[in-house]
Amino acid sequence: MSTNTPQNQEVDLSMVSKGIGNFVQYIKSVIFHAIQFVIKHIVVIGILFVVGVGLGLYLDKTQKTYDHQIIVQPNFGSVDYLYAKIDLLESKILEQDTVFLEKIGLHDPSAFSRIDIKPIVDVYRFINTSEQNFELLKLMSEDSDIKKIVEERATSKNYPYHVISLKSKARISHKNFIEPLMAYLNNSAHYTIMQKEYLNNLRIKVKSNELTIAQIDGFLNTFSGTVNGPSKSDKLVYYNENTQLNDVIQTKDKLIKEQGNLRLELVNADKIVKENSSTINIENTQSINGKLKLILPMLLIFFYLCIHYFARFYKTQKARLQ
Repeated sequence: MSTNTPQNQEVDLSMVSKGIGNFVQYIKSVIFHAIQFVIKHIVVIGILFVVGVGLGLYLDKTQKTYDHQIIVQPNFGSVDYLYAKIDLLESKILEQDTVFLEKIGLHDPSAFSRIDIKPIVDVYRFINTSEQNFELLKLMSEDSDIKKIVEERATSKNYPYHVISLKSKARISHKNFIEPLMAYLNNSAHYTIMQKEYLNNLRIKVKSNELTIAQIDGFLNTFSGTVNGPSKSDKLVYYNENTQLNDVIQTKDKLIKEQGNLRLELVNADKIVKENSSTINIENTQSINGKLKLILPMLLIFFYLCIHYFARFYKTQKARLQ
């Protein structure tokens, strides 16, 4: 048995070497036939290549797709209302209901192919909004993946900012599309009343804080005059032992910060759905968009090869059968 092992190994190596040689020869043969085919059909291939490049350049120039994004902030608990409005618009665009789309003021509605809305995931802002949000998120994450929770629609609707994404076959302008769209989203009798009451409450709170700050300033001025006045020695011990001056100063500081936040809220609350920023007419280059001048020539040549070899195969089989 042991004497035959080297011979078996030599036979195996010889077969492997022969197989490799045959494979290399096959590759050379394929390359040679491919060169022969190109030389024989160089005119047709050249014409197909030029036609493909020309057609691709034309389509790349005329059949463009543009992306548009609008970052919005829904106020007064209008998140569900906003999502419902966008879902309705999406259905109308898919149905090509140009009558409805023109009625709400959109120019050239047939150019639009898609619209959707997604939240801007900002879990840190969500947590900082209130301690209850943090506790709720912590409780929910005990039984599930935290990443899935923060991206779930039920959770993500509570994020302050959302992005509306659109696709169109033509360029748009802010005046002809963004402004009519925002007017449509802000057309709600219910949330208009909510906005009015919310703004009224904010103004009352701002006025109340201003009054409280003025009272604290008056108290501090009185205290400063007492300490620095003629009765300094009599009143100093009284104020040190019977008032919490540091708490008063901290309260004033908190009120000033709150006033700043309230004034920012007044700015953001001027709309039911506030447009924070918009980016329009971003040319979409994903997938085959903008690449047809490269794809079409290869595609035409490939189809020509398929037709040629199919015809050759058909003739060969027909001759064999005859």
